[in-house]
Amino acid sequence: MKNKLKIILAGTPDFAVPTLKALLADADFDIVAVITQEDKPVGRKQIMTPPPVKVVAQENNLKIFQPAKIKDIKNEIAELKPDFIVVIAYGKLLPPVILDIPKYGCINIHASLLPRWRGAAVIQAPILAGDRETGVTIMKMDAGLDTGPIIAQMKVNVLPNETAETLHDELAKLGAMILPETLKAFARGEMELKLQDEKQVTYARELKKENGKIDWTKPAIEIERMVRAFTPWPGSYTKFEIRNLKLEKSIKIIKVEKDILLVNKYKIGEIFLADKKLAIQTGDGALIIKKLQLEGGKPLSAEEFLRGHADFIGNILT
Repeated sequence: MKNKLKIILAGTPDFAVPTLKALLADADFDIVAVITQEDKPVGRKQIMTPPPVKVVAQENNLKIFQPAKIKDIKNEIAELKPDFIVVIAYGKLLPPVILDIPKYGCINIHASLLPRWRGAAVIQAPILAGDRETGVTIMKMDAGLDTGPIIAQMKVNVLPNETAETLHDELAKLGAMILPETLKAFARGEMELKLQDEKQVTYARELKKENGKIDWTKPAIEIERMVRAFTPWPGSYTKFEIRNLKLEKSIKIIKVEKDILLVNKYKIGEIFLADKKLAIQTGDGALIIKKLQLEGGKPLSAEEFLRGHADFIGNILT
């Protein structure tokens, strides 16, 4: 392009890093600033840790803003005269006073095929729902939650063994791949805006730790999806009572087999062996467990776990 497009990127986690790197690598863009969330305490020692986007911005000597409220830096943003503000997993809504600043508007990379899955946990949602495809949407932002008109979309298949972790990485790369040329075409006036069909809207609520508690009365197919959707966070867990000690511990189900056992003769939540494999009865069918982790222990294969917990069979998980 004749003149470089001035970009401010607003993003926080790992998901935004490939996009920032893609824009930095393209000679048609000038990254004039990065806006990210504040450093936060992480881990048992609560060490103050910068967001991944800030780390990359520091490595590239970019101007960095970390406001408690983005409207507090509206004057600083306006002074930079950005052509675009690119928003990707920033974690906060942009008010109209910010949306109106860039020459071509604020552009969001959203990790779903809007209008399906507006909201927060949009990477986990298609796995939980059994969707066969998902993707990324590039949209022009307005004051609503993921309600702006669509500029471009690209689809990917949700694989049978897909986890939120693997899908996260794929969608992050996909967004980074299609954004640069989309921004250039938009600035040239070559992209048409498409309004979202409000009749097709679905929402993905924010996930909390308690969402990972397994309800064994649900069908096995739903729990299998849950285990994949909640990998790595918040994880899928249940309760296990160590009989002789009358001690209840939490146990994390890390991986299960994709194929469901057509078994419904045990009590819901009961642990049993099926062809020497560890299985758990659900409300409809049974799951074969491949990897799990007892509270206070390390992740183990089902075979390793059973060697140290022979009394596990016959227990009821709650």
